[in-house]
Amino acid sequence: MTIFCSHCHRPLQAEMSCLPRRGKQAPGASKPFRSTKSASKARRDQINAELQALRSLLPISAQEKERLSYLHTMALVCLRLRGAQLFPPDSAPPAGPALSTELLSLLPGFLLVLSANGKLIYISENVAQVLGLSMVELLAQGDTIFDILDGRAHEDARKKLLLAQEEPGREVTFVSEMRTSKAFRLQHGGNRAVAVRGRFTALRRLASPSAAAFLALCTPVARLAADGDASSQDDLIQSTHILDMTFTDVTESVTYHLGYCREELIGQSWYSLLHPEDTDLAAAQHRAVVLGTGAGPAAGSAVLRVLRRDRTWAWLHVSARREDGSHAITCTSLCLREEEAAYLRARQYHPPPRTTPQPPAGEELSLLAAQLRALADSLSPPAAAAPVWPWAEAEAAAFSPGPPDAAWARLLGNALEGAGPTAAHAHYAPCPHQ
Repeated sequence: MTIFCSHCHRPLQAEMSCLPRRGKQAPGASKPFRSTKSASKARRDQINAELQALRSLLPISAQEKERLSYLHTMALVCLRLRGAQLFPPDSAPPAGPALSTELLSLLPGFLLVLSANGKLIYISENVAQVLGLSMVELLAQGDTIFDILDGRAHEDARKKLLLAQEEPGREVTFVSEMRTSKAFRLQHGGNRAVAVRGRFTALRRLASPSAAAFLALCTPVARLAADGDASSQDDLIQSTHILDMTFTDVTESVTYHLGYCREELIGQSWYSLLHPEDTDLAAAQHRAVVLGTGAGPAAGSAVLRVLRRDRTWAWLHVSARREDGSHAITCTSLCLREEEAAYLRARQYHPPPRTTPQPPAGEELSLLAAQLRALADSLSPPAAAAPVWPWAEAEAAAFSPGPPDAAWARLLGNALEGAGPTAAHAHYAPCPHQ
């Protein structure tokens, strides 16, 4: 039987190997160590060269390319690849002019395009004006819409996107805080609340059902503190009132937003337009502005419902201000959508409901009895007469030709006084079955 070596496959005379044993192996006969350092360096150099080639293809300025890290480069490349899948370069461009810097500066917010699963496809360059972060810095947070939203709004955003995807063309809106730069958070005390409003649009150039893009306009939500440059003058309603909130002047923009003519409102009270459920909140803010007892920048700000001319309700973010020693109150009102109003209402101060202290049960009955007797005395002053029984007094009141109000009031007052505290909860006792 021929035995072959397991290493070199040569025939052996016995069960042995042609390799030397470790115990008898010479020190200089060890297997030489092969280093992989040069191979790792070669791989890194190849990756760096590929990233530099991809960076050179990005449609951004050379100064921005120099500041890009590898993470930012890969984020931008993935963004361009997702956009190329929905908008192939060889396909016909969509109708309309390209968005220039001048056109983007006129928008009240920035544009956002998402894929069906929430991946970022396009972010307009004016995002830095709203969030303080450039498009590249925002992409470093993640490649989905949920990476730049506040965690508490993820569920609401998923529901709204799913609803819009099930009904293409339907506009949905959700409000959430978005990540901002550190300088923005230090200046404004937190992240920026943004209202995302858009719809899914099917792309006709691609027959795939997943080739639908969510086109949205992201506008900043006005903070409770008055923002001087938050909106243009056309979006605001400026009004002047005397101290009791009677209109003395209002801008012409009230016709567009509320439907009233300027002459109709002058001389009317501001409270005549308020929703009944918002009068307590408006009165508390009015009192704080007039008396100067409000603490903080939002002391004269509130989100209220105001009646339009067509008898519908409009949500307004109202900021009231009174100069020292002035006898006039200036209000700046901004129209809000229902989602924006709900977001701000959840974060504004609500005055506690007005409650009056209730006397104890016995004192309440005694007070009611005294009031009834006083009412009886005012209707018909009592005359000197012999005491009568309660049923006799009731009978006389029922059959007397004059008004029985005094007798009935005196009868009820005597009955309540005789009942005492034990009758305080008599109206809660169940009636026995006859």
